[in-house]
Amino acid sequence: MTYQETCDYLYSQMPMFERQGASGYKEGLSNTQALDEHFGHLHQSFATIHVAGTNGKGSVSHMLASVLQECGYIVGLYTSPHLVDFRERIRINGRPISEEYVVDFVERERAFFEPLHPSFFEVTTALAFKYFSDKHVDIAIVEVGLGGRLDCTNIINPIVSVITNISFDHQQFLGETLDKIASEKAGIIKRGTPVIIGENHPQTRPVFEAKAKEMGAPIIFAEDEPEVISAQPTPDGGMHYETKHVGVFDGDLGGIYQQKNLNTVLYTLKMVEKLGYLCFPGLNCIELHNGVGKVCSNTGLMGRWQTIQQHPHVVCDTGHNVGGWQYLSRQLAMVKCEKMHIVFGMVNDKDIDSVLELLPKQAIYYFTKANTKRALNEQSVRLLAVNHGISGSCYPSVDEAYSAAMEQAGDNDFVFIGGSSYVVGDFLKNCI
Repeated sequence: MTYQETCDYLYSQMPMFERQGASGYKEGLSNTQALDEHFGHLHQSFATIHVAGTNGKGSVSHMLASVLQECGYIVGLYTSPHLVDFRERIRINGRPISEEYVVDFVERERAFFEPLHPSFFEVTTALAFKYFSDKHVDIAIVEVGLGGRLDCTNIINPIVSVITNISFDHQQFLGETLDKIASEKAGIIKRGTPVIIGENHPQTRPVFEAKAKEMGAPIIFAEDEPEVISAQPTPDGGMHYETKHVGVFDGDLGGIYQQKNLNTVLYTLKMVEKLGYLCFPGLNCIELHNGVGKVCSNTGLMGRWQTIQQHPHVVCDTGHNVGGWQYLSRQLAMVKCEKMHIVFGMVNDKDIDSVLELLPKQAIYYFTKANTKRALNEQSVRLLAVNHGISGSCYPSVDEAYSAAMEQAGDNDFVFIGGSSYVVGDFLKNCI
């Protein structure tokens, strides 16, 4: 098979939540454990940091990887979903897994895994762990796919666990209340393993404290004594940070939500240093500043308040749920422009009404849908938006919506593309 044929096989032959929704979600760890046994528990051959949370886990994972790269370590990074190419999910020091390795793995191992009827994510996780082991990484940053307790990444025994925050998303799998969702995320807390909690909430804190006590796991709430004092957007689309103990420096990831993510990262790195696993050279150093300042170039991260161009100013962001849009709506309100144009679409299992209520009312809207079965029809989005005082035109694809926005946008206007990771993925793949 070619690389594209291999990807098509993985997408079409295995249940895949990202494309199918609930029908593509497989609960439980039996397949993961069978795959892990088959490959000889390869994740035990390298250190890991496990990152869960409703929002921010991708940014936190990439920041951690970037800083550790700058310190000279060989760093594996396993994240999801991808925006443009499958290989984005599995990287070592920023370089995606090779097409040849993906093809060889599937051709060599399909006779074993096909009778198991594994999910796409189960096979991809096994692929990532084998690749990291074969390439002798020092440490891997492993992002949870969905939830925590029953996520197939939860077979690892990390040196540190991280839970960024808890808000409403995937309630059909994780529970209808914040404490139930927190309980699922808390499932990554391992016996005796330190856990960093990025954000406090009165409904979730007791859940994490109880689970940590049960597991004898040291727990730190990063917001109790914030390391990051302030964060301000920079003209080039990044953020300028002031901290208590590690200086003043710039980060290349945009988005006002990155202040909380960086605070979580700094506490996680302090714990890595304290544990002595990697002889981390100290946080008050050039490696930290370089790592935070070069996340995108070091790791390939895209879609986090990412500036595409100026005149008109074009930004995309993968925020796709209420928790994410609480920050995005504030940031959009801070934008100075003559007119604001928003290319917007969502998938059908999100709380779209709550998101629509957060959108700016005065913008010009271009409703669209991504190229995925989970996408909500653009006409349906427009009809729902009317109930929230928002009107706009409909376009059957992201590239058509973006083209229409750019035709109407003046040099001093602002164009935003978002609402779904898939909308951003289509935009990055087809429009730039």
